[in-house]
Amino acid sequence: MDAGPGIFYRDAAGYESKGNGDPEPSSRRNREVYLIKKEWDVQEKVLHCINTLLEKKAKDIIVINIKELSSFTDYFIICSGTSDRQVKALASFIQESLKKTGIHSLGVEGERYGKWVLIDYDDVVVHIFQEPVRTFYDLERLWPEAPRMAIGNDATEVTSLDQSLSC
Repeated sequence: MDAGPGIFYRDAAGYESKGNGDPEPSSRRNREVYLIKKEWDVQEKVLHCINTLLEKKAKDIIVINIKELSSFTDYFIICSGTSDRQVKALASFIQESLKKTGIHSLGVEGERYGKWVLIDYDDVVVHIFQEPVRTFYDLERLWPEAPRMAIGNDATEVTSLDQSLSC
């Protein structure tokens, strides 16, 4: 049985294999199916990050397109959590969600303390703050001329980005 394009099995030890053939029944129960897309459009990655954060009730999500103003990334996603526990949960959940789609972070900073977590996905950098820390650092003010999109706290899903955010 061929698993089809983009479908991989990952066993409990983290080994990936293309689903060529029916796995042994004993090993099948230790496997998870991941849908891995080989190439992600940066806007698809941004939308996936936003919707993952919305799923865990992140607050005050803002997406900023800094591609024309920065050499190190294309988008910042900035959001808040109400406590260190929620900030850590948001960081953990977004990493798990993107890993399941084949996107791995280049680095994670601040996860231990849960005040400000930065997750670097190369062309997308996610900042998750506790509300007072976000107010103190006010990253949004560093790029006042950059196109941005605010996601309302009542949103449950975002299906497209504003035209101003297109690369």
